[in-house]
Amino acid sequence: MNERENIFKRIREALKAPAHSLAGGLPTVAEQRGVMPAVSSEHEAQMALFHANSAELRAHIVLVADMRDLETKMAALRDEEGWKKVAAHVGDLSITTAQSLGLPVLITHPGFDKEELATCDAGITECDALVAQTGSVLVTSRSAGGRALSCLPPHHVIIARREQLVADLPTAFEQLVQKYGGNYPSMISFITGPSRTGDIERILVLGAHGPKHLTIFMV
Repeated sequence: MNERENIFKRIREALKAPAHSLAGGLPTVAEQRGVMPAVSSEHEAQMALFHANSAELRAHIVLVADMRDLETKMAALRDEEGWKKVAAHVGDLSITTAQSLGLPVLITHPGFDKEELATCDAGITECDALVAQTGSVLVTSRSAGGRALSCLPPHHVIIARREQLVADLPTAFEQLVQKYGGNYPSMISFITGPSRTGDIERILVLGAHGPKHLTIFMV
């Protein structure tokens, strides 16, 4: 099945479900799952699906055994791409890893210089969840150090824990509700592969409106 046929298949599936008005209430989780591709409840199957979807989207997944392995593989990526400066936020995983690279690190505290951020080779962030169903990464302004860190540097590096992998989008939204309650972050975004556009003569261009590269380290 090509991508065009896949899109029409999803549209046909979605049309089988009745539309909801705000007065009638939002669709239940079960109803949402009824119009979306099913995902296995097995963790290994979810991991394989996340890998497959991410690879199709041109994101790079790297499994690491522990923090030492993470720092070693991040250093290899630094050397491969010739990074001179990186940016990060103060997270349990992100700041320690960024500082281990032996490079100048811009920390995105409130009031940081966004022009300096644009000169960084990579932005290192954490996330709220990884979604097997779509190969997406759920980030918020709190988990990813604000709005700009995941957008301005040409390489977005996400450090996630393996237990952050969830089966589908409804589960990711449920986790947002549980984590933030009524005090939601100012930005909630699903990152699905590196930035891209196909508007110019139907030629896929990566990095048109954001990072050209997306690497996800799973600890």
